[in-house]
Amino acid sequence: MRPAPGSGPAALRERAASALLAARARTRALTTCVDERELVAQHSPLMSPLVWDLAHIGNQEELWLLRAVAGQEALRPELDPVYDAFEHPRAERPSLPLLPPREAHAYAADVRGRVLDVLERAPVEGGGPLLAGSFAFGMIAQHEQQHDETMLITHQLRAGPAALTAPEPPSAAPDAALLPAEVLVEGGPFTMGTSTEPWALDNERPAHPRLVASFFIDTLPVSNGAYLRFVEDGGYADPRWWRPEGWEQVRRHSLVAPLFWRREGGAWLRRRFGVTEPVPPDEPVLHVSWYEAAAYAAWAGRRLPTEAEWEKAARHDPASGRSRRYPWGDDDPTPEHANLGQRHLRPAPVGAYARGASPLGVRQLIGDVWEWTASDFLPYPGFRAFPYREYSEVFFGDGLKVLRGGSFAVDPVACRGTFRNWDLPVRRQIFSGFRTARDAEPV
Repeated sequence: MRPAPGSGPAALRERAASALLAARARTRALTTCVDERELVAQHSPLMSPLVWDLAHIGNQEELWLLRAVAGQEALRPELDPVYDAFEHPRAERPSLPLLPPREAHAYAADVRGRVLDVLERAPVEGGGPLLAGSFAFGMIAQHEQQHDETMLITHQLRAGPAALTAPEPPSAAPDAALLPAEVLVEGGPFTMGTSTEPWALDNERPAHPRLVASFFIDTLPVSNGAYLRFVEDGGYADPRWWRPEGWEQVRRHSLVAPLFWRREGGAWLRRRFGVTEPVPPDEPVLHVSWYEAAAYAAWAGRRLPTEAEWEKAARHDPASGRSRRYPWGDDDPTPEHANLGQRHLRPAPVGAYARGASPLGVRQLIGDVWEWTASDFLPYPGFRAFPYREYSEVFFGDGLKVLRGGSFAVDPVACRGTFRNWDLPVRRQIFSGFRTARDAEPV
């Protein structure tokens, strides 16, 4: 597998600067479209105030790029404990002495200006593991984009009229209705993870062989229309389909459908970024928990794919035997490949993005919706925490489930065929969907 393109010092600096500037433009868009009252409010106990995310982005950038990389003195050391994500749960953050919006913007802008100066001089080759391949700058660009996705979730949760707009995604490809429901992925070894992707995070490493038995996987993500059949068949009233913990969630919270859905006058509606609209049957289902995804799969006589199965379906090229960076190949994603980067504020219909298909014809593995897998979030063989334990290592265990593939809310810089996301199986506010799989019958 060849590394990502652009490996010389000038190209690395240009790539890092471009990623940082793109992330900041998105951060500003998400934090200037509402007034200061909305920025300091906590729109859900599951989320931070938007102004906390804004200053946290600046603080992490200062910690890693100004202090760790450039060796500079702390600009605002008193902010470190306030914006430490591990010290303060989200529900408690409104009570902290947060920077007011104008000061938070000014702090983040001050840090960014200094960082761009550092980038011009930083030894992006031969400067140690933190700087190799401009990793530290890529890590911070990814961190900011991940918080941008978090802020977009907050926008979805906030009440009131729409504050964001975006063009509609493309339609399904002309051949969408002719696609097979599932494809066979032949058993055998493949290379999982990466050791060459310069901005890959520690939990994606190292590349290692993984043996997977033959299985079938859905050609497309599960749609709203398909999920609605589960709903209307009494899926939320039948404990047969649910894990015990999931069934407890259904009963405790009186769940009857995905988050943000409601039934009105015989029709199903949803709320999406301040707009109420009919549930579109041809879009991938969104805002479902792992328990809901697993229950649907059981009802359909199928199961969720394991993380290894998902990655083999997304990256393995049977013709060459190697693992690609993305389903379509090694080139970075474009708008023709996948729905990424908040270009649209919704998933594209199932069957879109024919150019983004895998060698076996599986579509929309990248973008649109995060896809729940059956797997717990665990380290790969040979895992080494870098550059700090709290990014991945402290989360490993059987309490968190892996999601793959990104969503329309994920920027390409933080989305690869090897990228791993994780969350609690009860989470519904995230931009999560799924596809199903089944074992192949032995020959």
